[in-house]
Amino acid sequence: MNIEKMIKVAQMQELPELVLKNCRIVNVFTGEIVSGDIAVSEGYIVGVGDYDGIKNVDVGGKYVLPGFVNSHVHVESSMVTPEVYAMEEMKQGTTTIITDPHEIVNVGGAEAMKEILAAAERSGINYYVMVPSCVPATPFEHSGAVMEAEDLVQFLDHPNVLGLAEMMNVPGVLSCAQPVLDKIKAFSGKVIDGHFPCGRGKSLCGYISAGVMTDHESRTYDEALEKLRNGLAVLVREGSASRNLDDIISGIVANGTDTGNVAFCSDDKHLADIRKYGTIRYNIKRSVELGMDAVKAVQIATINAARIYGLKDIGAVASGYRADMVVVNDLHDFAVEEVYKDGCPVSEMPAPEISYGSALTKNVHFVPLPEDAFDIPEKDSYSVIGVVKRQIITKNIEMTAEQLKSGLADGSVRKIAVVERHHDTGLHAAAYIKGYGLTHGAIATTVAHDSHNIIIVGDNDSDMFMAAEELKRIGGGYIIVKDGKVEGELPLKLGGLMSLESADDFISSIRTVIEKAYSLGVDPDIDPFITLSFMALPVIPEIRITDSGLFDSVKFSFI
Repeated sequence: MNIEKMIKVAQMQELPELVLKNCRIVNVFTGEIVSGDIAVSEGYIVGVGDYDGIKNVDVGGKYVLPGFVNSHVHVESSMVTPEVYAMEEMKQGTTTIITDPHEIVNVGGAEAMKEILAAAERSGINYYVMVPSCVPATPFEHSGAVMEAEDLVQFLDHPNVLGLAEMMNVPGVLSCAQPVLDKIKAFSGKVIDGHFPCGRGKSLCGYISAGVMTDHESRTYDEALEKLRNGLAVLVREGSASRNLDDIISGIVANGTDTGNVAFCSDDKHLADIRKYGTIRYNIKRSVELGMDAVKAVQIATINAARIYGLKDIGAVASGYRADMVVVNDLHDFAVEEVYKDGCPVSEMPAPEISYGSALTKNVHFVPLPEDAFDIPEKDSYSVIGVVKRQIITKNIEMTAEQLKSGLADGSVRKIAVVERHHDTGLHAAAYIKGYGLTHGAIATTVAHDSHNIIIVGDNDSDMFMAAEELKRIGGGYIIVKDGKVEGELPLKLGGLMSLESADDFISSIRTVIEKAYSLGVDPDIDPFITLSFMALPVIPEIRITDSGLFDSVKFSFI
């Protein structure tokens, strides 16, 4: 940044390279709509008022907003590379993302972290990274890597690193487990993200006392309000599987709750959903539909997030801020007309180059499974994973042997299994799941949060075995098998998590495989693969399955 030049351009002693004229500017500082021109020099806004430049673009009275900030996202959950993801986000008005790459780091460790930081540099978007705090998320599963405090601090001073990513090991924090506290202490002075679903009362106070500053796991307004009252920044989430915005924003509107410490995020969202709805654009639009003032919704999506994460040059259309701007027709639909990143139209940006080493493209291997790998001993009663529609929480359903038999017969209950795929340990486990659907066959994926072992659901062992082997063949991804035949597949060759395809090709591929899953009877009110992927995450209540067995996520112990 040439400060001397910016000072001169701001005073019209030199011409700005770009001026957006006849704008209605959303001022996030005062809550006003201000008419004027926007002068841009060297990628920064130098002035708002009456300007002429080397290039003038007449906006024609349309609204100009700051570029949106996605305050918590796992890019890997889009299942495309960071470069492809960034372009889709920018087209929908998001110019800054704050990411937690713990999915790929659970697969590839420190080398994966380095790959992501390199990708961030070439992505074109403001790509900030939180260093994963939980690799693995718990000691009750086996991931591809283990990252302790001493492994994390090497990234502390990287310019794209903002702090420590979501601390999912709540029991570790509350019990003062030294390895957990070492990580938090190592990032003192940086932002420390939280992850405390259903966190309330004294446990929440203890968790915050450790230094946690944010949380994106509130499912209800009451939960969000308690976290806000205790000083946490609440990141309101609307993803493909977890959709919490309606309840939280409706409560904020009804009660006039202050939103100064509220931001928006997507957490986990399919690329096809991003292209159709956007991430933060959708959150703004939906909040306005729920009765929120449009300017307030824009503030939540921009300057609030920037302040929470200490980003001093983004989040506003004002002098000294990056020229990251979104032009929209109105403040109801928020249809995006154009997006500017550092003063350049996103519509004119070339597609970035994509290049990754073999360390992240060969990550699916396991020893041959025994014939009884998916056998489950007969008992008088069973703990069954109960799917909760539109949420990533589950219910621990106790079923008698007779009820289980009936559920297997009518299709409401199916078998679910996890196979370790990183270190040839031979570990595997099987249990039952209720509410997933699936009339016949098996569905499997290497996307299984957060350790990303193979997870399979099916009504017969033969198809389940074949699904696991097919995932090894394609190098990870999605597989659907029926009667010994592959009915659908989607290779995710980058860590078994991300496709190397272009956005258009990937969206076509994933639509095809999802439609095939629904055609085999998966409940239409759940996402076949995202829902399945969360069944292995032992930090979310109430019950999960890991490669070591069925797990009670409330008691934090194996069943």
